[in-house]
Amino acid sequence: MKAPAFAYAKPASLREALELLANPDAKVLAGGQSLIPSLNMRLSSPGLLVDIGGIEELKHIEHKNGAVHIGAVVTHASLERSEVVRKHVPLLTQAVPYVAHAAIRNRGTLGGSLALADPAAEYPAVAVALEASIHIEGRSGKRRVAARDFFKGLFETDLKPGELLTSVEFPAAKPSDRSVFLELARRHGDYAIVGLAAHNDRFVFFGVGPAPFLLKGGSKEALKKEFKPTADLYNSASTKLHLAGILLERAWKTLST
Repeated sequence: MKAPAFAYAKPASLREALELLANPDAKVLAGGQSLIPSLNMRLSSPGLLVDIGGIEELKHIEHKNGAVHIGAVVTHASLERSEVVRKHVPLLTQAVPYVAHAAIRNRGTLGGSLALADPAAEYPAVAVALEASIHIEGRSGKRRVAARDFFKGLFETDLKPGELLTSVEFPAAKPSDRSVFLELARRHGDYAIVGLAAHNDRFVFFGVGPAPFLLKGGSKEALKKEFKPTADLYNSASTKLHLAGILLERAWKTLST
């Protein structure tokens, strides 16, 4: 299959991008690792692709005022190599190697992954576990949304038409903080059957429902009582519950050492 015909624009500034996105038929292109296959399979047919990959103001990684600010078009590979991220957002550093394969990590972006809100993706769970803030901008102004409120459901976020996810703000880790990232998949690089991003007393599971699932405290009793995973094509809900319990045990062993 070939992608449907569309117009293409590559703005040089955020302001120009937002002007283009005012077109109701426009769609954002960042790394293109999810959008391009969707176009080729005719699952998406925008009239205009707005390529934000060249906007320099969306490429920053900066530690300031007790937080790490990361631009939307920073690639997975750049996150993996960043010493700022490694030092101040170690949970994110742990998660990056689980994102697909090296070729994808060279092109895919943080903002693209969060805006897609794939329930099996790693970054949404990390953002919720770390209580990150999503920075959004549109022609009408800027706003900031807590990660726990940003992810609404299956491939659904708080982004409104014409808005763009511009950056993510992660609280910088304190010396006493403990984090661990775990994932079970058929092969490394495949989507997770079940995954877990844990930070202190916040345990966030992914690959188990339409959005990241936050389990506060991380007790087995709470997991059995509150956790209601959904089955997929290959794994039943009971299998996912069992695997989530295994990851929870592994997480506690790591956090306790």
